[in-house]
Amino acid sequence: MNSILKLATPPEEPRIPLLLPLYQSVIPAGFPSPAEDYIEKKISLDEQYIQHPAATYFARAKGESMTGLGISDGALLVVDRSLVAAHGDVVVASVDGEFTCKQLDLHNRQLLPANPHYSPIKIKEGMDLEIEGVVVHCINSFR
Repeated sequence: MNSILKLATPPEEPRIPLLLPLYQSVIPAGFPSPAEDYIEKKISLDEQYIQHPAATYFARAKGESMTGLGISDGALLVVDRSLVAAHGDVVVASVDGEFTCKQLDLHNRQLLPANPHYSPIKIKEGMDLEIEGVVVHCINSFR
């Protein structure tokens, strides 16, 4: 089972957004196109990706069980505790005291990996299962 390490959450402080440039043109992942030399606006990553600051925490993914959904080993997960987990959501769950990141399958009562080399975790009667939050974003590093 893949473990998830919760990172400490500092006390709530006033948010001072860090504004970074957002280019108006999109960047094709296929063939190159001429670059445009102007910025559309500035965005704040925390305002863009954190809707509920008091209920949001970050965690690092460990392992390869979620690579099919783009969650690589070491990816930084943005997890929102205020959301009610729905079928198909990627969640952080505590299963019998161990943290894991999986896709929630309510129809078949299981937690699904996104890698065929791993097995689903069947949700059984009497199992100690807690949904710790819904993964709303994933940040992978390339360097």
